Amino acid sequence: MLQSLRIQNLALLEQVSVDFDPGFAAVTGETGAGKSILIGALSLLAGERADKAVIRQGAAACEVEASLFFGDPRRVDALLAELELPQCEDGLLLLKRSVPRERAPKITVNGGLATLAALQRLGEIWIDFHGPSEPRRLLRESCQLELLDLFGRAAPALAAYSAHYRAWCDLQAESERMASEARLSPDELAFTEAQLAKLDGLELTEEAVTALERDFQRMSRAQEIAGLASALEAGLAGDDGAGSQVAALVREARKLESIDPASRELAERMAAVSGELSDLAAEFGSLGREIQADPEGHGPLEERMNAWLEARRRHGPDVRSVAEAREAMRRRVAMQGDIEGTLARLDRQIEAAAREARASASALRLVREKAAKSLAKAAAAGIAELGFDKAEFRIRINDAPGLGPSGDCGCEFLFSPNVGEAPLPLGKIASSGELARVMLALKAVLADLDAVPVLVFDEVDANVGGEVGSVVGERMAAVAKRHQVLCVTHLPQVAAQASSHFVVRKDQSGDRAKVTIEPIHGDRKARVEELARMLGDRNARSAIAHAERLLRAG
Repeated sequence: MLQSLRIQNLALLEQVSVDFDPGFAAVTGETGAGKSILIGALSLLAGERADKAVIRQGAAACEVEASLFFGDPRRVDALLAELELPQCEDGLLLLKRSVPRERAPKITVNGGLATLAALQRLGEIWIDFHGPSEPRRLLRESCQLELLDLFGRAAPALAAYSAHYRAWCDLQAESERMASEARLSPDELAFTEAQLAKLDGLELTEEAVTALERDFQRMSRAQEIAGLASALEAGLAGDDGAGSQVAALVREARKLESIDPASRELAERMAAVSGELSDLAAEFGSLGREIQADPEGHGPLEERMNAWLEARRRHGPDVRSVAEAREAMRRRVAMQGDIEGTLARLDRQIEAAAREARASASALRLVREKAAKSLAKAAAAGIAELGFDKAEFRIRINDAPGLGPSGDCGCEFLFSPNVGEAPLPLGKIASSGELARVMLALKAVLADLDAVPVLVFDEVDANVGGEVGSVVGERMAAVAKRHQVLCVTHLPQVAAQASSHFVVRKDQSGDRAKVTIEPIHGDRKARVEELARMLGDRNARSAIAHAERLLRAG
């Protein structure tokens, strides 16, 4: 439910904070007082696009903020998780939207930055608007079908159909993919086999590729390596090299040993160093000669390296990616011999899945046809009580072009407000006030099933007399037992039945018009006065007495 609403610098309203209770809230006020500002603020929080003209003149920005409480927040939390927004804490959803005059707009949900699209998706699950300012949701066939399925408790049949439909679609997609991707032309087959032969010429293991890259590095710098090895050999074994100098030192160490036998260990160590230097010189020399000895072997090594580089460029950055590409090619080549058989098996599976989907669609249609009769009858009775005693309401089940996400059929709500006129689709015949009353009748029937917690009705009592107005109020009060209802009304018979009552006033006594929204449900005298004003004269005894009777009856 909507707990609180704060509005700042929206149209003529400078600043107001409103707290709401559960149940039925009426909003009243003189024509032109600014009641639409409240509806506009809620529309902004539901994701309606904003024009900077809504910003109060002289203000830098307008801002709207609301807190909503969900006793069971699982549905809204699931959507928040999908939108990557912060979850509700203790069931509380905080929405805030700022529309600056000069800067970019800003939206936050539970303190996290959000997009307008995210706000619109959240709006779909917490609020419904009905009246001139609504998005005319009831005119959409998808909404009508949703209401019908809700009334008919068609969720199990719809879920069963959806599973069969998805399975059928998945098989079709697999067949199309295989037909377009798996079947190779003769040229494509020859090319794929050539690519596979190149990859088969490579040893695709981490160790083998590491050795290949190392050997290629040595080959590509062979001249440099040979030069360095030769220089090291000369530095160790030449006439003036380190080996000759250390050999001279060994002779001196042997002389010291002949004088002092205790230095024998040192002399032996010096001799070992001399031998190690001699071995190093021989190995450096061998390395230089080895790398220059087989220039014919460079060609095959270069070919293998080029093949590896091409494979990595085509199929991925590492050994695993290339190996997987090779296996995929091998499967495609092997598949060519049995592709027609595979496609034939898929066709049989597709036909079987289509039969199951059609059977599920037929079962779903039966549920809808039964629900359509019952919902049309219940809605027609409710519509008649709301001032359309000669009206006609029907629900027509229409064939879909084929199987679709919603089955093999849709539905259309047909309405005729006047006797003798054929029912037509709602959008072609109903005014905004008529639409709002049709929706009110439907909401009364669906009150226990509809999950949207906040319902807003604007001018639902347009062209309605006092007696029918009482029925409108009764219906709203009944719906408010399961939903929070906010109604902008001009009828005292409706306002008197609300558990909460807000008055919108416009003060033009100063230099600038000022709009206020005040709760009066805690002040019986103020409420009687407002109802008397709505009856025609706030000071007339008859109007005051009538207002008292309405409050007692409500």
